[in-house]
Amino acid sequence: MTGAAVPLDLADPGVVADPYPAFARARAQAPVQWHEGLGLWLAFTHAESNAVLRDRRLGRIWADREPVERFGSFNLIHRNAILEMEPPDHTRLRRLISTAFARGHVERLRPWVEQLARDLVGGLVERSGGSDAVDVLSGMAEQLPVAVIAELLGVPQTDRPLLRPWSNAIVKMYEYGRTAAVEDAAERAAEEFVGYLRALAAQRRQVPGEDLLSHLVSVRDADGDRLTEDELVTTCILLLNAGHEATVNVSGNGLLALLEHPDQLQRLRADPGLLPTAIEELMRFDSPLQLFERTATADVGIGGVTVREGQRIAALLGAANRDPAVFADPDTLDVGRSENPHISFGAGVHFCIGAPLARVELQASFRALLELTSRIELAHPARRRPEFVIRGLRDLPVVLTR
Repeated sequence: MTGAAVPLDLADPGVVADPYPAFARARAQAPVQWHEGLGLWLAFTHAESNAVLRDRRLGRIWADREPVERFGSFNLIHRNAILEMEPPDHTRLRRLISTAFARGHVERLRPWVEQLARDLVGGLVERSGGSDAVDVLSGMAEQLPVAVIAELLGVPQTDRPLLRPWSNAIVKMYEYGRTAAVEDAAERAAEEFVGYLRALAAQRRQVPGEDLLSHLVSVRDADGDRLTEDELVTTCILLLNAGHEATVNVSGNGLLALLEHPDQLQRLRADPGLLPTAIEELMRFDSPLQLFERTATADVGIGGVTVREGQRIAALLGAANRDPAVFADPDTLDVGRSENPHISFGAGVHFCIGAPLARVELQASFRALLELTSRIELAHPARRRPEFVIRGLRDLPVVLTR
């Protein structure tokens, strides 16, 4: 094995709490390094991480979790997912999904999202009253994206509380060091979610509406191709899992970063026009997804090492987004940063298809927080979730003053 070996312990509570110093030390040694514990290569720089995401010899090659009889539904929703496909299958599926999205769903929802954000933040401000602690995560950040995806898909109001527990259980399968109980919960959630969406899709075939699910049911390309039922179900689950987790964690990580950098929070209050660049900077500064894997379909030279066919390599998105070769003062939060080629949404053919919707949600959330409060204070230290790959908080207790 050529190339440096990195001793990065992704289960170390210190690394989970703040991985960026460890990333910087590793980046100074070599751009790509072997991790013996994970059995894969890690890319620490922006250039190499970008190459991992874009090089077509490095693909998303899905392998069913074993034993397959234990993970039937979990495997189904990944085997048919656009995120786990390569061209030409990926090209076909993305074209169909993009056609359905192109019917103006994001802009249709924008006023609704902005009003929901104001309602949720307004409720938090009312409960806090300038003196009591309220949790921004459970009170706003976790509710908004689930509600938006549910509205986008046309999920009935009475069923919407089902979605977030399903999503939370499934995404825990992406972490390292899982327990058997976590795996069983993920499979149960996947099975229930698949069953629910099959029934809802059947209803939409009978009585279509103007929601995205109805359009996914009916969409066809120029050749008359359409989504299979498994692809349809998987696409809806992916929209919730990916969209929900990313938006929640940018909201939590981002607000915490602003509270820890009060000069930048005040700068944003003084100039709300900075909000679009601020959202991009919050995504760069503390990435909601830290690691994204690829598998080599041929030998690939990258960062001075050779990734052999069949080996895995991961782009460390958080490390790439703090690379001093690309970002001036990378450890400094700058809400006005205009040159900001962060890769938190990915890159290449797998660039996040829900990025426009995520930006609408995040801008609505932070705009409501800024406009409906005169002061936001951290009530007591936020607790971080113990997982490394999906980086987020357990809670974010704040005092909000109207």
